[in-house]
Amino acid sequence: MTAVQGDSVDIRTPDGVADAYLAHPDDGAAHPGVILFVDAFGLRPATREMADRLAAGGYTVLVPNVFYRHGRAPVVDLPDFIDHGDRTGTFAKIGPIMQSLTAELAMRDAGAYLQWLADDPRATDGPVGLTGYCMGARLALLTAGTYPDRVAAAAGFHGGRLATDDPHSPHLVADNVTAELYFGHADGDQSMPPEQIERLDKALDQAGVRYRAEVYPGASHGYTMPDTSVYQEEGAERHYTELLALFGRTLG
Repeated sequence: MTAVQGDSVDIRTPDGVADAYLAHPDDGAAHPGVILFVDAFGLRPATREMADRLAAGGYTVLVPNVFYRHGRAPVVDLPDFIDHGDRTGTFAKIGPIMQSLTAELAMRDAGAYLQWLADDPRATDGPVGLTGYCMGARLALLTAGTYPDRVAAAAGFHGGRLATDDPHSPHLVADNVTAELYFGHADGDQSMPPEQIERLDKALDQAGVRYRAEVYPGASHGYTMPDTSVYQEEGAERHYTELLALFGRTLG
């Protein structure tokens, strides 16, 4: 296993300063850049550990606090173990914060994250890879469509509301995407029902996007997150296998 170094970094955006976590192989060399877009619970120990695991595969992984406008991480005090069945407390605090991150704001930020990686000597030159979880899957898809010349690969896991009737639905960027995409949908995910999966596939097919979309059986929305009650080890391990294979094909 490759030794990994983790650092806290600050990224200047058009709207302020986003705190972030950077994980990279501890070998003094530059490695392909990856941005990890977090779920609604934000930048926390679990997502730092996920970044470390990807970095051990040979990547320089940036995990921005996408909610930086509301403060440095942790923006909301989180329990060590998050119970998805508890819809009060933590969920009530996170909801308004998540909804305030519009697509316009998120894509303005994404440009800053991409530029920061391009300027950092720990990342190699060239397009980056993206991975996103829950709401982060939306950010990954939108970023791939907004900055096609900067993104070689993008993956989304248990993403919600990727192909809705909303005029700003993420699937509408399909025509701009040049990256290879992968989606690991959660079986029975109410935020990404079969009709949305079909709509997303149709948009990607019509745009000629290289992609693969799979439904993970028995997996709930959030199945990759080890600090939650919906974590599924089988699905989480499969996600790492598919993600590292995608990056291996596209990032060199």
